[in-house]
Amino acid sequence: MKELQLSCADFTFPLLPHDKVLRLIAMLGFKGIDVGLFSGRSHLTAESEFPQITKQAKNLKKKAGDCGLIVADIYLQLDNDLAKYAVNHPDKKRRQFARDGFLKLLDYAKEAGADHITCLPGMQFEKVEPLDVSIGRSYDELSWRIEQSKAMELSFSVEVHVGSPFLGLKAVMALVKAVPELRLTLDYTHFIRNGFSQNNVDSLLQYANHFHARGARKAKLQTSMTENVIDYKDIIRKMKSMQYSGWIGLEYIWIAWEQCNQVDTLSETIRLKKVIEAAYAG
Repeated sequence: MKELQLSCADFTFPLLPHDKVLRLIAMLGFKGIDVGLFSGRSHLTAESEFPQITKQAKNLKKKAGDCGLIVADIYLQLDNDLAKYAVNHPDKKRRQFARDGFLKLLDYAKEAGADHITCLPGMQFEKVEPLDVSIGRSYDELSWRIEQSKAMELSFSVEVHVGSPFLGLKAVMALVKAVPELRLTLDYTHFIRNGFSQNNVDSLLQYANHFHARGARKAKLQTSMTENVIDYKDIIRKMKSMQYSGWIGLEYIWIAWEQCNQVDTLSETIRLKKVIEAAYAG
């Protein structure tokens, strides 16, 4: 970890127009922006961007650059219902729709000047098929995405999350071993919320090429820094030791899901940024 690279999610501030979000993130002293393309809930979406990929991506790059920001990551979700177009959906037509969206994401990221993209790893469909079948299909689909990303010289990772079949240390380890070269957008909060200890999650740091940070505690996906139990000072120390070279993205969100709209995203982003900067300097 030669240099601290801090980014902030544009979806942290959904009540502001996107231009003002970019300016705010720059004013807060961040170098990068994590862009969410979340259909139905973010400023930019696949529906708004993909019909004119080159034009829209170059527009994003220019607006970010004018604020002194780099597009650090672009995170694609094709529907609020994460199962609808999951990479491992049992329906072949829906899987193809997800593949088509991914290929468009690659083109969009290149034009926007990003070198990293994030997607979800898949969902479970136990009502229609055994869990191991759903997981096996995720392995195949993620392997395909890795090959497509490599061809475009883009870094790719998945975020294991609340609701996915991979939110367990054994499941995640099986995932990264079954899909060679797969990397993680690692977010401790999903694990801490489900009762895992920080020491357990530390074992996954070696697979991270992007990182999400915010406050959390058991049974609470997002908290203020006052209630937070994650020791980010220790995480930064471990990152420095292993020479982590990716971005650290602050990812407070403001949505009703998981009661994430009960936290002041602006104040807590500032507080956490100071904690991480102090840990890096220490």
